Amino acid sequence: MTEPKHLLRLHLPARDDLSFRRQLLADPETMSFNAEWGGTIAFPEEAWNDWYDEWIANHRNLRYYRYLVNEAGDYVGEISFRFDPKWGGYMANVIIHNRYRRRGYGREALRLLCTAAKSRGIPVLYDDMAITNPALGMFAEEGFSEIARTDRIILLKKEL
Repeated sequence: MTEPKHLLRLHLPARDDLSFRRQLLADPETMSFNAEWGGTIAFPEEAWNDWYDEWIANHRNLRYYRYLVNEAGDYVGEISFRFDPKWGGYMANVIIHNRYRRRGYGREALRLLCTAAKSRGIPVLYDDMAITNPALGMFAEEGFSEIARTDRIILLKKEL
C-alpha cells in the first residue's frame, strides 16, 4: 500500500497576513455551509490585532489556527479548533475556499487538524454542522459520529 500524497502544508499566519482570512470569510460560496449561522463573516482589518492576540499570540492552549497551503504555494483554506465551555470540549473548524474544493484538500485538512489536536493532548474533537452541510459525509468517513441532532444542526464527535 502506498502512502497518500500530501497535498497541503500548514502555515502559521503573521498578523499582517490575515487578508486571506478576511477574503475566505467574506466569500458567499465558500461560506454557504455557514448559512445556518448567517453565512459570511465580517473580518475588518481593525479587528485583526485583537483576533491575532487571542488565537495565535496568546492562545493559552485553548485555540489553534493555521492556513492550508497547497503544492503551488496558494492559500486554500484554514483549520482551527477552540475550547468551547458550552460543550466542555474542543470544536473543530475546516474551511476550504470554494475555488479549491473537490480536490481532496478538505479530507487532508481534517486529518491534519485531528493530528494537531491529538499532538496537543486533546482527546476528543467536536463539530456542530448544519444538516445540509455537504461535508457531513467526509466527517463521518474520517471517524466523526453523530451524538446529537436538532431539525437544523448535528453535533459530531471524534475520539482521537
